[in-house]
Amino acid sequence: MHLLRRGFALLLLILLGTHALPARAGIADAPGDRLQVTVITYGPGDTYWERFGHIAIELRDTRDGEAISFNYGVFDFDEKGFLLNFARGRMHYLMDAEPTDADTAWYVQAGRSITRQRLAFTPEQASALRDFLLWNLRPENARYDYDYYVDNCSTRVRDALDRALGGILKATLDARPGGMTFRQQTDRLMSAQPWLMLLLDFGLGPYADQPLTGWQESFIPMVLQRELRSVKVPDGHGGERPLVVDEQEVSPNRVEAPPSRAPDLRGPLGLAGATIALLLALARRRAPVMFAILGTLWLLLSGLAGLLMLGLWTLTTHHSAWANANLLLFNPFALALIPAVWRAARQHPARKWEDPLLIAQLVAGLVALALHLLPGAVQQNQPWLLLGLPVWLALAWSLRAARGATTGVA
Repeated sequence: MHLLRRGFALLLLILLGTHALPARAGIADAPGDRLQVTVITYGPGDTYWERFGHIAIELRDTRDGEAISFNYGVFDFDEKGFLLNFARGRMHYLMDAEPTDADTAWYVQAGRSITRQRLAFTPEQASALRDFLLWNLRPENARYDYDYYVDNCSTRVRDALDRALGGILKATLDARPGGMTFRQQTDRLMSAQPWLMLLLDFGLGPYADQPLTGWQESFIPMVLQRELRSVKVPDGHGGERPLVVDEQEVSPNRVEAPPSRAPDLRGPLGLAGATIALLLALARRRAPVMFAILGTLWLLLSGLAGLLMLGLWTLTTHHSAWANANLLLFNPFALALIPAVWRAARQHPARKWEDPLLIAQLVAGLVALALHLLPGAVQQNQPWLLLGLPVWLALAWSLRAARGATTGVA
């Protein structure tokens, strides 16, 4: 794998290359009092996998100026079975390292902001961080199992810093409530790609709506950047000092920045649900074929969405998608009702199993609503309730009305 080979080559240069030049120690051999620790945060990019931003740890030898950035955000499309592993939630990411100037130049060209935070590490802490990062960069240690929310490029940087600081970072951030949930952060950061944002929001289960601490919410690089400002460390004289000694934005963001809050999806999805329901009700009498086509599209999308959610729950390790209450509104049984809308449009008699299946679907929708309204409800899926319930009610009414007309009942 070329990315892994590149990281290993840099590791060899760091560890071995400097021994041929004794006058130039480099970060591998520099004493801790010459190591400067800086966190570099990169703003969101245009591509969907860049919308969460990126972050790295820079180690700099203050005497000879050597600066290496260590990051945990490398993946390889050429890895055998990459797409299958991605679908199953078993993604493999890599740690990488390269000279800071080369790394920075790429982000400047891409128009993404770059913010540097120099940290108040003691010589012992800086040495411990350096040793851990070099160990982690070795080929046998560089790969890890990626998770969007609990094990990504930001949480790995956070954990490495906390390890060197002796747990101060976790103790501080765990005591601070987070500002948003996993779902809200996802919607906010993906709002520039509305269809992808909707797909992600639809597929997230109750796990994505749990209250977060500052530590957990630091899965977002920009949140970790913010949270680092609140951390205090011992100053060596019985007092405390800020962990962040200096902060500078060295390159502005030229990419459209995400909003500060997650968009409210209730209005758009509620309007969509009411519109589809109204069209079904009107088309049932005036345009039977249109009614059948519209009903078929709804049932087909509902059934396929249900199959997708069921697969994510039972066949993958995407725990953020497990136990999704949207399965009560959109489930595979919807596919079985497709013939029913065509029979209704042609005023053919209904089959015996259609009514029980339709009633079961309505009951499932009411259960989904009840789960949302109960005190302490976990999953925040109100927008999808506003979309699904009106359509199911309109479809059920239309089918019953069509059958009434078939039997001569007004």
